[in-house]
Amino acid sequence: MIEFSARQLEIVDIVQKNEPITAEQIAEMLGVSKAAIRSDLAVLAMTGYIDAKPKVGYFRGNSVKRDGISSQLNTLLIKDIQGVPVVVQETASVHDAVIQLFLENVGTLMVVNQDGFLVGIISRKDLLKVTLGNPNASTMPVHLVMTRQPNIVTVSPEDTVLEAARKMVHFQVDSLPVVKRDNHSNLLVIGRITKTNMTQLLVDLAMEV
Repeated sequence: MIEFSARQLEIVDIVQKNEPITAEQIAEMLGVSKAAIRSDLAVLAMTGYIDAKPKVGYFRGNSVKRDGISSQLNTLLIKDIQGVPVVVQETASVHDAVIQLFLENVGTLMVVNQDGFLVGIISRKDLLKVTLGNPNASTMPVHLVMTRQPNIVTVSPEDTVLEAARKMVHFQVDSLPVVKRDNHSNLLVIGRITKTNMTQLLVDLAMEV
């Protein structure tokens, strides 16, 4: 990884805040001559941290834009973008779960007990597997077909969005329950994070840069 000098980092900052800006203006803000920063500008342009347009000036380069999005994903927290949890009681039937899945237009339901604590996860795939060729499946309680702990991947509201994205990719899941752990290690469901949340966030961040 390239290590930039303090002056080069200052140039990137100046360009970000004042784009488009000419080399003469950058030099003036730094209190040096244009010739003194010629090599700095060349290095930053070659590495993609600034970009130049003839007769216009310098702009942020693609590297800065990528770094900006990466930095925001690393600082944004789950609680900033989480959605409302879609839950089903563990005593509910598979039929009830299927109805709720389609009414809420989601791919996964979080299964909770009467106290609202997470006890399982049931996905569209789980419901499909249990109902195909099984005429009695609709009356089964969801706790018989759900995925249980410790096989449930969760996030906390204080986790970063980037950490949630990594978990989704690693475990190949479409959504994650957002939970708070009480003094007895029970997991209270307070939200959910989905691939749709992630996609919308990336679109929003890309539009900003």
